[in-house]
Amino acid sequence: MSYTKVNADDVDPVSDGLRFLREPLECDRLGFSVLECEPGWEGMEHDHADEDHEEVYYLVEGSATVVVDGEEISMEPRDALRIAPDTTRRIRNGEAETTFVLAGAP
Repeated sequence: MSYTKVNADDVDPVSDGLRFLREPLECDRLGFSVLECEPGWEGMEHDHADEDHEEVYYLVEGSATVVVDGEEISMEPRDALRIAPDTTRRIRNGEAETTFVLAGAP
């Protein structure tokens, strides 16, 4: 089949509103996720050096801070942020709900 369609609401969250859509979409090389954050939510610090995956965080709604190698980067709707594989990152949500789209690939 030349396409695969899935609704994010039909995919069970793995934790704290994070829905991995890579497998339901049958993606070979692209990781694609939706992250819905409650007010005050904070993700864990991590990197993707072992997988050599760069990521792009796209903020759909709300406002948040992404801490990249210790630097706080403010995000507003429609902001996109590319993060290198060996760089640490952590999302810190503000006082309102936010929705991110996260994409990653080698």
